[in-house]
Amino acid sequence: MLSKVTIAHTDLMVSRLCYGTNMLGWQIDQGRSNAILDKFAELGGNFIDSARSYGDWMPDAPKGASERAIGAWLKGKKREDFVIATKGGHFDMRAGDYRNRANPTDIASDLDESLDHFGVEAIDLYWLHMDNPETPVSELIDFLNDAKAAGKIRWFGASNWTDARVMEANAYAKAKGKTGFVAVEPFWGLAKPHEQNAIQQGYQYYFEDHGGALKGADLAVIPYCSQSRGYFAMLEKGEDAVSDALKGFYDNPVNKARFEAAKAVAQRHGVSVSEVVLAYLLNQPQQVIPIFGASSPARLEESVKATALKLSPEDLAELRAE
Repeated sequence: MLSKVTIAHTDLMVSRLCYGTNMLGWQIDQGRSNAILDKFAELGGNFIDSARSYGDWMPDAPKGASERAIGAWLKGKKREDFVIATKGGHFDMRAGDYRNRANPTDIASDLDESLDHFGVEAIDLYWLHMDNPETPVSELIDFLNDAKAAGKIRWFGASNWTDARVMEANAYAKAKGKTGFVAVEPFWGLAKPHEQNAIQQGYQYYFEDHGGALKGADLAVIPYCSQSRGYFAMLEKGEDAVSDALKGFYDNPVNKARFEAAKAVAQRHGVSVSEVVLAYLLNQPQQVIPIFGASSPARLEESVKATALKLSPEDLAELRAE
């Protein structure tokens, strides 16, 4: 069973893992989505992450497919039993609008659409999906505080932001006596990416290399891509099991060393490499609540096993092999 923790500086009590739903509603139909979410709840999971844009890359899917799938499932549940997180301010892929939409006007539109898709009155944790350096942090913090005061969101965080911009935003909030970002949602897993390939696919600011001041900023870290897209799990089956796309993203000498370290740690603890990969984040010294993916109830159960694995500082150091 998943235990619960309270996200620092909030009243949000969440499961130690957050279920990421970018496949729901388009790649995974409603029936299978319901089965996965039911299993997550059965195992003690209550923290669910989505985005206004998830599924919009599929022309045949409804706009906001992931949010709609979650909303349909929520209709049969007690709303207060679940912590719903979603993101706004990304490109509008359905409309072909690829300008930077991280500004109050476009975020307001995305927020209202998300509330409608979920069928809820408030989003528990609202992320800015990306940053727009041309928008002053004051405008974004002021807007988010207004949305909080209006009851549309409870708390908010930043995804794919630089450490400098997050710190600037929170310094402004503190100076004005306002709420700032309570969490960050960065790109982070055990495998180190080829940075240029990652950026081309929308994965920005790998946390180990770019987290900087955020590593000691007393903010919850809720990383996406926490299982490194299954790279080490595929390697465990053999190099032939790794797709060319995944090789282009992660094949490098650092990850070869980290894979050998993960195998050694897994053998010592009597667990799988996949469990070690997720436990690497769960056992960090700061508050880290990984977002994980699962395409079936069985895979979800496999991931949850990682929460029982306790890694020592020596294990973590070994896994950071370069």
